[in-house]
Amino acid sequence: MTEKYAIGVDYGTESGRAVLVALSDGRELEEHVTPYPHGVIDNKLPVSGIKLDHEWALQHPGDYIEVLKKSVPAVLEKSGAAPQDVIGLGIDFTACTMLPIDAEGDPLSFHPELQDNPHSWVKLWKHHAAQKEANQLNEIASERGEAFLSRYGGKISSEWMIAKAWQILNEAPDIYDKADKFVEAADWVVSKMTNTFVRNSCTAGYKAMWHKQEGYPDKEFFRALDPRLADLTDTKLKGKVEPLGSKAGVLSEEMAALTGLCTGTSIAVGNVDAHASVPAIGVVSPGKMVMAMGTSICHMLLGTEEKDIEGMCGVVEDGIIPGYYGYEAGQSAVGDIFAWYVKEGVPAYVQKTAEKEGMNVHQWLEKEASKYKPGETGLLALDWWNGNRSVLVDTQLSGLLIGATLQTKPEEIYRALLESTAFGTRKIIEAFHNNGISVDELYACGGLPQKNKLLMQIYADVTNRTITLADSKHTPAVGAAMFGAVAAGKQNGGFSNIVEAANKMARVKEEKIIPIPKNVEVYERLFREYEKLHDYFGRGQNNIMKELKSLRENIQI
Repeated sequence: MTEKYAIGVDYGTESGRAVLVALSDGRELEEHVTPYPHGVIDNKLPVSGIKLDHEWALQHPGDYIEVLKKSVPAVLEKSGAAPQDVIGLGIDFTACTMLPIDAEGDPLSFHPELQDNPHSWVKLWKHHAAQKEANQLNEIASERGEAFLSRYGGKISSEWMIAKAWQILNEAPDIYDKADKFVEAADWVVSKMTNTFVRNSCTAGYKAMWHKQEGYPDKEFFRALDPRLADLTDTKLKGKVEPLGSKAGVLSEEMAALTGLCTGTSIAVGNVDAHASVPAIGVVSPGKMVMAMGTSICHMLLGTEEKDIEGMCGVVEDGIIPGYYGYEAGQSAVGDIFAWYVKEGVPAYVQKTAEKEGMNVHQWLEKEASKYKPGETGLLALDWWNGNRSVLVDTQLSGLLIGATLQTKPEEIYRALLESTAFGTRKIIEAFHNNGISVDELYACGGLPQKNKLLMQIYADVTNRTITLADSKHTPAVGAAMFGAVAAGKQNGGFSNIVEAANKMARVKEEKIIPIPKNVEVYERLFREYEKLHDYFGRGQNNIMKELKSLRENIQI
């Protein structure tokens, strides 16, 4: 019998990756990465060079199509797989990554007369310039006693759909009026492949306040925000919401020619990168937290009931695995913190020494940092260098390093930064575990677990939990491929549901990361000190971080 395949396309922050996966056992035959030609647009707009303000992060929607154009044909060519044996394709995306489109489905940034307006472009997930709108939204929702607020840990993030849409209305009402819809980039790419527009329940639920039973919040709430928003859900957020694993449509002739796949190939509705990782690592039941670790971390957990958890990003029925409530929390920066430090904070001698030893700077710092015992650096850090997603939900917070002296070395700071992100994860775990959603063991996937063994041992020690690692380097893409196979259906060689797909295709490493008892003991003491700093700077006792940001902005004006 001929082997059947599915393709998963993982859209990350800096690039997109296509992976060809065998349905019989989850083997990854080939993968190909396409860096986004325009990257992250956070300084100035393409072509016009118009400068962007602080906290802006945009992208070029054409870059997403470039991934399909380059990476999908590449995995077919490299593997030798016949296009007719690829029965389905699924995609996952960073979220909330949103854009305004016209009635024909084209991004407003494609309109020459609108290209100079930053609000016509894709707002990447880490676009934080809608914090003012998020603050107002949370204040009004709290005053009105809106029930939906508790499903998002008590706060709606500036990273999400409604705050970003409201920012467009406030700052560029002409763009708001010209937009036929505001859409997730995942849904837009799927619509380009199929010529059919549907919204996926994952991003709608976690990022746009949609509820399986209740739909969006009512018009009176949106009117209370701004009378101009009263019809938002009927107009700009219109479109059928389909559950994960659904078939959005089939590949069009035009996109078949672009990708090298067959016309009529099943295309799954879009998904979020972290959420797609959960079945790909074999987690289809409660008690196991999946950490999708890269530039940031998303923490995913399954439960049997809907509970209120401080600072969670959301709880959505069937949001990850059908039949369970899917919980999400997260940290806004993890790998990004380490990358920032290597780029901006490491002295030249470290670079030279690493080169002499045949390593990159990250590897050298990890090697040197691993020589220290927990607590030996005398340093402690807060992991808020890109704000705090959970549990404080506040993008106006910033990073902190305490304990540095004239003897402090770069590798000591590096270790403190690694530890700070583990403490942030511990804070999230405790928020769930102490409120009746058990977290018994951890699973990790993404780029970081593959690259940094010290980091993973620190996470095990700080959380005092065993960590299972994904066998794949491309877990979100494998998960997306699995949903593509579910969209194709059993009758076409795919699967009836995602649990069936996970049982066949999910793979983890045999090796597990086990907590070291003596390290656990020291980190317990350090975590209590972290908590003191966390609450002092994060819960309003000292607003110096926000004051400094305000001062910076006002001086520039």
